Amino acid sequence: MIDRRVVAAVMRRPRLWGTAVSAVVAFAPQGWWRQPPFLPVPDDEIMRWRIATAYGSSEVAVDPADVVAYLEWRHRSAQG
Repeated sequence: MIDRRVVAAVMRRPRLWGTAVSAVVAFAPQGWWRQPPFLPVPDDEIMRWRIATAYGSSEVAVDPADVVAYLEWRHRSAQG
């Protein structure tokens, strides 16, 4: 469920890399390190719900600009 356009948009913003990793881990299921692929991959069900609450449907493509805006907000919030 990883959208390459979203990854590319984030990769162009090194300042947000740490924030993006933090967000991915925050959305990962508890105990993600105990089962393959041993990566903090967000749960598909949670991601479908998040997309549906943001866009009104879980069947739409996520706009990379929206992800960047979310990460910018998360980054600013972490700065205090």
